[in-house]
Amino acid sequence: MKYVTAGTLRLPARVHFGYGARAQLSEVLRPSGRCVLAIVDPFLIETPIFRETITKLETDGFDVAVHSDISPELPTASLDAAAAFAREYAPDVILAIGGGSALDAAKLVGLLATHGGPLSRYYGENQVPGPSLPLVAVPTTAGTGSEVTPVAVVSDPEHEMKVGISSPYLIPTAAIVDPEFTLGAPRSVSAYAGIDALVHAVESYTAAQLEPSWDTALPVFTGRNAFTESMALRAAEHLGASLAAAVGDPGDRRAREEVAYGSLLAGVAFGATGTHLSHALQYPIGAATKTPHGLGTGLLLPYVLQACLGDAGVVERIAAVGGALGSTAATADGRARDAISSIAALNRVIGVPASLQEIGITRPQLPRLAELASRSTRLVAIAPIPAPPAVLLDILEHAYTGHLTGRSDS
Repeated sequence: MKYVTAGTLRLPARVHFGYGARAQLSEVLRPSGRCVLAIVDPFLIETPIFRETITKLETDGFDVAVHSDISPELPTASLDAAAAFAREYAPDVILAIGGGSALDAAKLVGLLATHGGPLSRYYGENQVPGPSLPLVAVPTTAGTGSEVTPVAVVSDPEHEMKVGISSPYLIPTAAIVDPEFTLGAPRSVSAYAGIDALVHAVESYTAAQLEPSWDTALPVFTGRNAFTESMALRAAEHLGASLAAAVGDPGDRRAREEVAYGSLLAGVAFGATGTHLSHALQYPIGAATKTPHGLGTGLLLPYVLQACLGDAGVVERIAAVGGALGSTAATADGRARDAISSIAALNRVIGVPASLQEIGITRPQLPRLAELASRSTRLVAIAPIPAPPAVLLDILEHAYTGHLTGRSDS
């Protein structure tokens, strides 16, 4: 296997993980000021853990305004309204508490409040002109990794798919990952967020190796990365071992901790490398079906990996993923196919559909979906195999029928 010898790492200045880590919030917020805008998932408002958290901040001398009008999938109009609220309140710092949508919303509210709109000015990579408001991110689901990443994703009605905004200036100032917040997450949220974290880990580890141009501005996502390879595999190991238990028993504290840790590691990994074809394909599929992001990426991952089996170098990397997921097959091909079958089996256990038919996609839609996915040039460029529209369409055909080839002899 060819090892990568270059890497770039961009992270929050502080990252705290563990049960009870939320007690660090005052210490983390204080350097930015005492006027806090909390952007929060609406369902959290009446929960004891949220009320406790805000009461503690107020006791510690913070002035906290709460904005909870956060829409799933982040339509651009909702962000404009939230940014207007932020400009009027003029906070010193934003505190984001919630799932991926809330964390992404907070990134973009800070961006719009500081630099103005329209949001479309910032679509793509490296379009954000400079720092925005300090942001402390507290995830309540284990999956998106948004607390440590440089990307936020929105729904724009003028596009047929979700749109990403990527910039190092979107990385939160600090991240506090307290698994206690995830204990109340519904089964479906835990499943789709958790499988998305596994996709992040696997796509990070299997990303193409891109040669950096050190004499110019770097892209936000730099492909295979010397710093994150071990993190990606470790993330896959934790998620593969504990996700089913966390979904099956939402009160299993150990499983929740393992999944939250795996999600954090996966976020660190893909925040540097980027993701590839499962995400490129999910963007138009998610827009067409209005299904959760993680459902789409998790459904697609086995078919994406299957398409990569024709490249011997990529097989070795998928085989390493297989090993992290528990395969003891004697050959790289056997371990790689075990990786695919293990992910497909995990999907079945946690309730991720096995085919595009099951989420309402029709066969005549497939060519258009492949063409739209091919427009995600950043994601396609990071793929470990060449992926013109014909390859994307082949992946979609297999995902439509739910057909995975059997594993080879090990």
